[in-house]
Order: sequence, then C-alpha cells, then structure tokens
Amino acid sequence: MSKNWNDFFNTEDHSMLYDMQDIHDNKIWAALSYVSILFILPLFVNGGKSKYGRFHANQGFLLFLMNLVCSIATWILSWIPFIGTLVQVVLSLAVLALMILGIINAVTGKAKELPLIGGLLHVFDK
Repeated sequence: MSKNWNDFFNTEDHSMLYDMQDIHDNKIWAALSYVSILFILPLFVNGGKSKYGRFHANQGFLLFLMNLVCSIATWILSWIPFIGTLVQVVLSLAVLALMILGIINAVTGKAKELPLIGGLLHVFDK
C-alpha cells in the first residue's frame, strides 16, 4: 500500500468526543498551545477542566518536546558547516509545519493528532 502526503497529514479526527460548547469556548486557548511554552495555558484556563483544551495542550507539549530535541540535534550538528545548516532548516520547517497544522486544527474545532508525534504520549488529555 502506498501512502501519499494527504494520508500523512490527514490524521483521525476525534472532535466528536468533545462537547461542542467546550470546543467553542476554548478554541483560542487550544490554538495558543502550539506556540512554544504556551501549551500550559489550556491547563490553567477554567481550572484545566476543558477536555478539548487538554487535548491540544498535550499536542502542543509534544511539539514543544520535538522542537527541543530538534534544537539539541542542530546544536550538535552545527559544527558540520553544510549538513548542520541543512538539518537545521529541514527540522525548523517541519516544526513550523506541525505548529501551523495544530493551530488550524484547534481554531477550526478539530481534535486531530499531529502527524508522526501526536500519538506518542498522552499526558494532559485524560
């Protein structure tokens, strides 16, 4: 079976598991959770009671960890002139693409895991 890019980015939508009012009230907080350390915001808004917010906080946390790992990897590879720069650009674009995808999902009311990393760890969305 051959997978194309559409299949790669089209992860399963779990939105039907969340209350529509919860989604409506917490879209902005969920979207902000994809911006670096701001993944903690949905955990504090409304006392962390929003399941939708916790789902996106978890995804934002995974993206934050991925960005941290990528930063360390590029720092280690930075002593290799061309390869280090190339790896840094590719990894930075990957993190940016996942950030944009997560923000779009959150703002449009979708609870979709990020490709590759979204299903690795469920810390906050229980």
